[in-house]
Order: sequence, then structure tokens, then C-alpha cells
Amino acid sequence: MSTSSAQAATFYTEALREGAVWTVRDEAGFPAPMNSEGVRAHPFWSLRNRVDRVVEHVPAYAGFTPTQIPLDVFRSRWLPGMARDGLHVGLNWAGQHATGYDLAADAVETNLAAYDARSPHHP
Repeated sequence: MSTSSAQAATFYTEALREGAVWTVRDEAGFPAPMNSEGVRAHPFWSLRNRVDRVVEHVPAYAGFTPTQIPLDVFRSRWLPGMARDGLHVGLNWAGQHATGYDLAADAVETNLAAYDARSPHHP
């Protein structure tokens, strides 16, 4: 499993456990940088300390403020809106350039549902 795929798997597990996701914003709003395929991706992290590391160590994110979003709001409002807008979801980007997987919003919802179905709180 690559580092990016491990980060994505961790994103689903931690987001479901914590009941929230994190993103960043500044006075201009929420960033959605372009990926190598020319698709914009909005980054999200599953834990506050993950986003804090990116804001602290990646110069492109230095002016951003971590923002928590309840998981139910992320799933019911953010993902459908991002799908409509053609934006991908960046999952637990890390490293000196804040890189990793980004997936279509509907794929993120499908994966969250699959991880949720096999979590311990289900029979």
C-alpha cells in the first residue's frame, strides 16, 4: 500500500471515529488547488493535528486557519456540492508539499459508507 493510499484509508477510519473532518480557509475562502490532471481538489484532513502540521510546515498553507466540519455536514452538504462543482476531495495530504490522494466527491462518500458499514458499531 502506498503512503497516499494509507493516508486515504486512515482518513475514512479517523473521520468516522471522530465524527468530523478538518479543512483550511483564509480571508479569500477555501483553497482548491489544481492537481496534475487539471482538476481542482479541496483538501480535508481527519484530525486537527494533521492539518496543523500542514499549516505549520507547508509554506503554501501558512496563512490558512484550520476549520472543523461535522462529518454529517461534510457528507450531506459539502460532498454533494463538490460533486456538482466538479471538485475532488484531497484526503489527508501530507509532506513538504501537502500531497496525496484526491478523489471525486461521490467516491469519497462511497468509501465512507463502506468503512462505516464494517466499523465495530454495526452488527
